[in-house]
Amino acid sequence: MKTKAAVIYELGAEKPYANSRPVRVEEVDLEGPGEHEVLVKMAAAGVCHSDLSVVAGVRERPLPIVLGHEASGVVEEVGSRVTDLQPGDHVVFAFLPNCGKCQPCRDGRPSLCESGVAANSTGTLLGGHMRLSKNGARLYHQAGVSCFADYAVAHRSSVIKIDPDLPLDVACTFSCAVITGVGAVLNTAKVPVGSTVGVVGLGGTGLAAVMGAKMAGARHIVGIDALDDKLDWGRRLGCDEVFNALDNDVVDKVRDATGGGLEYMFECVGKVEAMELAYRVTKRGGTTTSSGLSHPATSFAVQHVNLVTEERTIKGSYLGSCVAERDIPHYIEMYKRGALPVNELICERIPLEEINEAFDHLDEGHTVRQIITFD
Repeated sequence: MKTKAAVIYELGAEKPYANSRPVRVEEVDLEGPGEHEVLVKMAAAGVCHSDLSVVAGVRERPLPIVLGHEASGVVEEVGSRVTDLQPGDHVVFAFLPNCGKCQPCRDGRPSLCESGVAANSTGTLLGGHMRLSKNGARLYHQAGVSCFADYAVAHRSSVIKIDPDLPLDVACTFSCAVITGVGAVLNTAKVPVGSTVGVVGLGGTGLAAVMGAKMAGARHIVGIDALDDKLDWGRRLGCDEVFNALDNDVVDKVRDATGGGLEYMFECVGKVEAMELAYRVTKRGGTTTSSGLSHPATSFAVQHVNLVTEERTIKGSYLGSCVAERDIPHYIEMYKRGALPVNELICERIPLEEINEAFDHLDEGHTVRQIITFD
């Protein structure tokens, strides 16, 4: 079948992207689903920093590739061995498929699935299949999803069935922003009731972490960002105090205001400077968790003796350490109860043709979640 899709052929284009137009919206070919796959008609897709990092060349991927990894839609067709989904089911995507057989999967950690990581790295679906092409030449899949398109074929393990009553534009935020931010708080760091929590980077993932901390029962939540409008978002969604990251005295101010720092800090930017800031304002005995994806060539340093004498913990969190089939329905239920107001993350709804402009807005930092909507 033919489908409209957002394809990128080269990385690291000049800014603004509205002028250089690195992402082309064009007609491509999409094969039907294999026996373990599903065809989904897209309803909504979120524009995420992980997509921007591909466009900017920070996260290299095989090219050409159809972009997009956070989305919701409606099942159109299922493969011959898919028995638990049917046409008409509402689904959201998980950006790491899982095989259920490798050691991490058997240990209940599908976010570390070895086969899923291999497939995402090589731009294929789980099992090595590729269903996208243009003029006979193969196009790669981003994160097993490639949702910046009218239709997508994905492995069964990449889609999660959801409540059909949930608006699909809101549903797509659970696909990445919510599970990454809330999951980092609840699954990776396991923040206990009554803790103090700080978040560096108040974008979609960071604000989801703020909401997750509030849901976990944190007694004090601090937000840190370089943009004042993001600090306003933080206040609105649960931060008790906010600080500007560009303030030369931000570390001292945070530590003074919190009695020596926060027990649980979350870095949600994907930059070394943000990680170092998060570590410096973590309390003695505290935990610093990062869900940001920086350039593979970067690293950050910690004082070894400080790590030991203060009994610090540093953690990484990917996909929010989630079991998507368990956690996404739970988080949706929390949204319906008013405990996770993720609809407030949505800034605007745009057509797919405005994708380059959307990346400019995201790069400038003055937006949280732009949602691409499809007819």
